[in-house]
Amino acid sequence: MVTAELKTSTLAPKLVAWLPLASLPAAVIWLASEGPAWVFMWTLAFAVYSGLKWLSFADGIATTRATRRRSLGYLLLWTGMDAKSFLASNAVERPLLSEWFLAIGKLALGIGFVIAGVLLVDVHGLTAGWIGMVGIVFTLHFGLFHVLSILWRRAGIDAQPLMDAPILASSLSDFWGKRWNLAFRDLAHTYVFRPLVGRLGIAGATMAVFLVSGVVHDLVISVPASGGLGLPTLYFGMQGVGVLFERSRFGKRLGTRRGISGRLFCILFTLGPLFLVFHPPFVERVVVPMLIVLGTAGG
Repeated sequence: MVTAELKTSTLAPKLVAWLPLASLPAAVIWLASEGPAWVFMWTLAFAVYSGLKWLSFADGIATTRATRRRSLGYLLLWTGMDAKSFLASNAVERPLLSEWFLAIGKLALGIGFVIAGVLLVDVHGLTAGWIGMVGIVFTLHFGLFHVLSILWRRAGIDAQPLMDAPILASSLSDFWGKRWNLAFRDLAHTYVFRPLVGRLGIAGATMAVFLVSGVVHDLVISVPASGGLGLPTLYFGMQGVGVLFERSRFGKRLGTRRGISGRLFCILFTLGPLFLVFHPPFVERVVVPMLIVLGTAGG
């Protein structure tokens, strides 16, 4: 009887933590799928993000004492997913002025790419779409989110940048594990890798992380585009195979985890099949119409 009560009291908070991630995307698919594809994409992406954000917060607040103000700051004004570090009161090193210039420069570069995509959309839609996508990534992930990181760290809160100079990655493992989108890395390690590594081993848990990432990208990219379903999952499956190959004896002999060989292997695997993630249906049906709307709004 006591054991059953303990299981029930433990299960209830877990269900509350996972409920938004299960319900919000489903609600968006039901309510917003008939609207413009690009609106559907952003709404669905925000729903997935909000569900993951709440999941990380529920886990972090359970083991960390945080003020209501700090909690609202994490939920509403920070895009990272390391709740425990953010909610703790540890002091961090203040950012240098040079980091300000770097973040603002990336933000400006991203906006420039978006404008270029808007201007070229009537000339060649597919090219304009790719340029616009690069601009959006730089504007948000490299620019705006970096500025937010600086502002939080100036306030003494541990909010590390989501991107850690991925262009300097020495290997595919270094790229995905330490440099690219560390918010998703934190979540995947906590909720996919650690629960599965005991059952599947390191190789199996690693592949599971990449396949889950692929499914999430398929949901946000392929579903709104009504096409290309499975291609993002294929891309991330290839990334998992590449990481495992790096760790194999043959991969180590080839030097795929260090030096020029490691960098070339990383570039080949990440950029070569990138069209599988941002496939033509997504570019043509989601990105290009969005750029047209931006051009109309901007005159």
